[in-house]
Amino acid sequence: MMERVNLIVGFDQREAIAYHVFCQSVIERASLPVQFLPLNPKSIAGYTERHSDGSNVFIYTRFLTPYLMDYKGWAIFADGDMVCNADIAELWRLRDPSKAVMVAKHDYKTKAETKYLGNKNENYPRKNWSSLILWNCEHPDNRQLDPSFVESKNGAFLHRFTWLRDDQIGEIPKEWNWLAIEYEPKPEVKLVHYTLGTPCFADYRQTEMAELWHDGLKRTQEGLGK
Repeated sequence: MMERVNLIVGFDQREAIAYHVFCQSVIERASLPVQFLPLNPKSIAGYTERHSDGSNVFIYTRFLTPYLMDYKGWAIFADGDMVCNADIAELWRLRDPSKAVMVAKHDYKTKAETKYLGNKNENYPRKNWSSLILWNCEHPDNRQLDPSFVESKNGAFLHRFTWLRDDQIGEIPKEWNWLAIEYEPKPEVKLVHYTLGTPCFADYRQTEMAELWHDGLKRTQEGLGK
């Protein structure tokens, strides 16, 4: 079988355009075929969202990635509020079979108490580690991640990858999950994450590095009116 990248992308109807801009940015730079799976919780049979917190609808279902992949192979999970500036195959090739997951290990304090749609933006350990995950879906310790398990665990447990030992959590460069506004502007990074708010929202339309997102938006609209 031809090598391909399995990419699961968070989808929230409140910022649906963000999903499409991110996918556009991946497609136009990818040197390998990419199989996209929009992570829409309503489409996951057997899962009932029992958590009452969260700034987006897929905040917990991201941990079902190994389950959705039938515990086979590898997959990338990414929040939808991103723009990919590089070949996603470069990230794919960082896979380390000795690890259960691989993430950018951010260590920062947020600059903002609130983010998009008025959501609280609290500091907590391993904040934003789970916003982009390179998943080893075959790893035996990830087999416990099924709907009943994810439904029953709180955010602190899941987002800190508490079901794993620390040595099972591999690291990818932060340039693959660069936090706009929180970090200094750096347009040459591999992937920009608009964690405080996608530029589709009025409050973030002209914030740092927003021009990269707007360029991607224009390319999703090519062909309109022609």
